[in-house]
Amino acid sequence: MEATRASVDELHSRPDPLDDATVEGLGELSKALETIHRVRGHLYAAHQLVGGADLTLDRVVELLRQAGHDEVADRVERELLGRNVLPGRWTFQIMEEFDDGYYAAFQEVERYARDKLAGGRRHIYEAEMKERRRTHGMPGHEATPQE
Repeated sequence: MEATRASVDELHSRPDPLDDATVEGLGELSKALETIHRVRGHLYAAHQLVGGADLTLDRVVELLRQAGHDEVADRVERELLGRNVLPGRWTFQIMEEFDDGYYAAFQEVERYARDKLAGGRRHIYEAEMKERRRTHGMPGHEATPQE
């Protein structure tokens, strides 16, 4: 990679004297953060799905009572309706803890590493990869939108 230090633009160029291992390490850290962003999205999806299922239980209880199944309706209402998904927590509480704890720490450490090692520049590894892989002068392979 050292031979191909060129980048698509100044914002994503490698500051001197950043070495290949550092650029690759920052790229992997960025990749890991992107995975954590996806995890957060999955957690929010679970939050919404659990909430929707809980609200559906209102209709379940109503229909079971209409059908004369009060004992089953009582159990659904008593044991499932409004139940914590983890001890003492609904999903909104899990999301808040995740956002304020692990997620915030991960973002902060990734930002710290970029600031300390690369002057805050993001995606240097990817920008250099783009420069290596694109076909110069070919439509659809421009370095930037302005090219």
